[in-house]
Amino acid sequence: MRILVTGGSGRLGRSVVAGLAAGHHVISVDREAVPAELLPSGVVQETADLLAPGEALRLIGASTPDAVIHLAAIAVPFSAPEDVIFATNTRLAFAVISAATELGVPKVVTASSPTVLGYGCPAGWLPPSLPLDERTPPKPWNAYALSKHIAEQTVQMFAAAQGEKIRYAAFRPCFVISPEEWEGAPTQQGHTLAERLADPALSAPALFNYVDARDVADFLDVLLQKMEDIPNGETFFVGAADALATAPLAELMPTFLPGSEALSSGLTGTSPAFSIAKAQELLGWQPRRSWRTELKSTLNDEATALVTAGGGGKETP
Repeated sequence: MRILVTGGSGRLGRSVVAGLAAGHHVISVDREAVPAELLPSGVVQETADLLAPGEALRLIGASTPDAVIHLAAIAVPFSAPEDVIFATNTRLAFAVISAATELGVPKVVTASSPTVLGYGCPAGWLPPSLPLDERTPPKPWNAYALSKHIAEQTVQMFAAAQGEKIRYAAFRPCFVISPEEWEGAPTQQGHTLAERLADPALSAPALFNYVDARDVADFLDVLLQKMEDIPNGETFFVGAADALATAPLAELMPTFLPGSEALSSGLTGTSPAFSIAKAQELLGWQPRRSWRTELKSTLNDEATALVTAGGGGKETP
C-alpha cells in the first residue's frame, strides 16, 4: 500500500513510519523533517503545515495514498494553552480526515488517546469497572482529551456519512515508549523508565499504561489489512499486555485511585488497567514487547535497585 502518515517526525510517528516502510510505500508528512540519513529506505518525506488552508487536500491529492494515518497533533496535555491545544488538534483532525474523504482515500485512521476516559480529573474519577475498555464512557476533562474525543467522533461522523465507500478507524495508543527510551532516554514526562518503575507515583497518573511504539506500528499494519472485514468507524485501545509497574495493580491502584479497591481487585499479577481484548479478538493483533523484555538489563537492574532502596513497590518476577 501507499500510506501517508501525518506527524511522521514525532516520537510515535518515527516508529510508525519505520515499521510500515518495511512492507509498504510510506509518505511521511510533518512540519519538521527527520534528517535524511535517519529515514528508512524508500520513505518520501514532505514538510508542510497541515493547518494552512488547502494544504491537507493538496498533499493527499499529490500523494494518491491507499491509506492515511493521522498522528499529527500537540501530543502532551497542558504543553500549550488549552485553547491552542483544542483548536490545533481538532482542526488538524478535521482537515486531514475531510481531505482524505473528499479525495476518496479508501482507508483513514486517526490517533486518539486513553485520556478521553477522564482519569486524573481533579474533581475525582472512578470508572464503572476495571480493566478499562472501549465501552468505558468517555469523560474528558481537559482540552487535549476533549480534542481526541472529537477526533474519534469525526471518524464516526464520516463513517456514518460514507457508508461502506471509505473505511475509517480510530485508535488510542497508551503511554508511548520509543526505542531510545528503552536505552535510557527520558520519556515524554522527563523521567527515565527505570525511575518510573522504581516510583509508582510517576506512572500512577496514567494508570500504569504504556505501549512500545513499534507495537503501535505493527497494530496499524494489521488494522489496515483488516479494515474491510470489521465494522466501520471502530475505536481500539493499543497497549502492552502488562502494566508499567513492578507490583500488581490490585495492590498499587487503591493508593493512587481512592475508592478503587473493589474495582482493581482483579488486576492481579501483571494485568494492566487497559484492556486490549478488542484488538486481539477483532484483528488478531498481539503486542510483542514488554518492559520486561525491552528494558536494557543495566536499566532493569537500576530499576530493581531503586525499588529496593526506595520501597517503591514489590518486585514481580
